[in-house]
Amino acid sequence: MLGRRQEINLQLTELLDSALLGFCLWFAHFLRSTLALYIWPDMITIPPIEELYWVIAVIVPLTPVVLEYRGFYNHLFHKSPTQFLRQLGEALFIIGTLIGALVVFMKWNVPSRSVVILAVILSALALYLRESVQREKMRSRLMTGKGRERVIIAGAAADMAAFIDQMPADQRVITEIKAQIDITQQPVSDLVQAMHDHSASRVLFAAQHVHFSKIEEAVQACETEGVEAWIAADFFQTAIARPTFDVMGGRLMLVFHSTPQVSWELLFKDILDRIGALVLLSLSLPFWLIAIIGIRLGSKGPIFFRQERSGHYGKPFRMWKFRTMHVNAEAQRAELEALNEMDGPVFKITDDPRIFAFGRWLRKMSIDELPQLLNVLRGEMSLVGPRPLPVYEIEKIEKHAQRRRLSVKPGLTCLWQITGRNGIRNFEEWVALDLQYIDNWSLWLDAKILALTLPAVIRGAGAS
Repeated sequence: MLGRRQEINLQLTELLDSALLGFCLWFAHFLRSTLALYIWPDMITIPPIEELYWVIAVIVPLTPVVLEYRGFYNHLFHKSPTQFLRQLGEALFIIGTLIGALVVFMKWNVPSRSVVILAVILSALALYLRESVQREKMRSRLMTGKGRERVIIAGAAADMAAFIDQMPADQRVITEIKAQIDITQQPVSDLVQAMHDHSASRVLFAAQHVHFSKIEEAVQACETEGVEAWIAADFFQTAIARPTFDVMGGRLMLVFHSTPQVSWELLFKDILDRIGALVLLSLSLPFWLIAIIGIRLGSKGPIFFRQERSGHYGKPFRMWKFRTMHVNAEAQRAELEALNEMDGPVFKITDDPRIFAFGRWLRKMSIDELPQLLNVLRGEMSLVGPRPLPVYEIEKIEKHAQRRRLSVKPGLTCLWQITGRNGIRNFEEWVALDLQYIDNWSLWLDAKILALTLPAVIRGAGAS
């Protein structure tokens, strides 16, 4: 049994292998039916590829399933070429037996055995190349730490040590242990601080010898923060009411979710974000030109404004906007603090004197937000999600429950945007809308928010 992340990765790999197998069959037929005749014109002409469709229909979807059954996708990091050939040979033998049975019993014809043999050779090379690239990518991630998930391990010292020792190499490649918190000796506040310091997305509890009240207190802290809590549940003998289980490193984990779980929907959201950002970037190029010319004529200083914002789980990133304020705006903030119309850590003024005339129009039409499409393409933001706040404002948040808005990627638009930004003066209400979005997230809700955003932008509703 695999964890959800690993299961999705496996399914993507199987889809890729299916595509490679289909291509190899087509390419083998092309080599034999077209290219070979140019070199050896006297060769026998083979039937068109249409007569091989039934072979393709068997090999393309079933081969990855048989490969998985033979353990082909396991232990990629330590697999030797001998193991690769043995597992591939076993799978091909099973598929070959199936095709042979169909030929004998169903009288289905294989019009060109040379195409099948050539396709097998090409497929083996393609799969070996794909596996080699994947292995090197994993090695690179292990060496550089790039793209690894930030996690914290909590529990008793001995349990944590045993947990880490038993983590397989494949799991270590995608996981970066940022801190180990001994909750038998340290207060839960240390765990909370570690989540803040390291922008952790998960806390793994190796707590077999920890009193359950300690675990409960720590899990509640994770729930408040919006960070997943994974408990090594191999000490449970019976089922618990409404549990969510997952697996990490062969260990059964009890998972407490207060955010959307890893799913195909989330994967599609990420894909649609990138595609949508590219489309919007192309369609909005005239507005980019208008903004660049207007800012250059209307104010002295750079075209773009860059600022450190808190992203997914609080991880800082550099957000881009078209500049709408004078260049010394940040220095003037302290002088205007008394005019702040928002409670909590956020700073908002309806008629902010730091905004120059053309910048005010850019804000009214939300054109100043267009450069954030680059952040979406970089994977730092989504099209829909809670608006990202500056790092210094996030550090001022006093209620840990409000940090749960960081448990999803920030977005270009959200419920707060479409309900009228100027109509909300209470930070609690703002966060409540963000948490409402998180708790009810779906692709349909994203589509609905995007559909309502365009009319709000055209009206200039709530922009400031």
